Amino acid sequence: GTGSGAAPVVAEVARSTGALTVAVVTKPFAFEGRRRMRQATDAIARLRQEVDTILVVSNNKLLEIIPEDTPLPKAFGVADEILRQGVTGIAELIVCPGLVNVDFADVRSVMSNAGTALMGIGMAPSGRDGAKEAAINAISSPLLEEPVRDAKGVVFNVVGPLGLTLKEIEEASEIIYGSIDTDANVIFGARTDPKLEDRIVLTVLAAGFGSESNPPPPPGPET
Repeated sequence: GTGSGAAPVVAEVARSTGALTVAVVTKPFAFEGRRRMRQATDAIARLRQEVDTILVVSNNKLLEIIPEDTPLPKAFGVADEILRQGVTGIAELIVCPGLVNVDFADVRSVMSNAGTALMGIGMAPSGRDGAKEAAINAISSPLLEEPVRDAKGVVFNVVGPLGLTLKEIEEASEIIYGSIDTDANVIFGARTDPKLEDRIVLTVLAAGFGSESNPPPPPGPET
């Protein structure tokens, strides 16, 4: 949901303390009606003013990803899973030891006062050209409603099986770097996951589109 009630208040308080505030929200399916879409749009606009970064996932774009015969409850489940991957993808970059580690300061440098963020997720079978295919799928994801080249900051994370090689990571990185602005602030992480026996997952988080970046919160009262 869009967190139209308490979320902006909580975000304002958190951000005023100096915390990095990131909101992850969805926009409704078109069939949910114009009124619900308008409510969501208004709520997202309010929340955007109170956070460093707001990651927006359009449920309509999910229709381009999931099979046409997917039952409605499962379709909503897919939306929830995308949000989960967005949240855990950021967290895992920081807290999970990997082949290429990222610290919190790196993530803050991209997401502080960044405005709207979009996410792309790419998956491919592991093996020859698997990492490249996952990278291509991520940057061409329907969820990236704006060209990734227009983003001022990009965070991307490669996760693969225990056999993930440096060559595969390099190939995936070349795809990403070739698709973004040369002046963009880029943070990159990579790790292995034994659960991914035969596939590679690459997540791209692009932030800071156009002039949408949020101003920093006003300083708190002096004590």
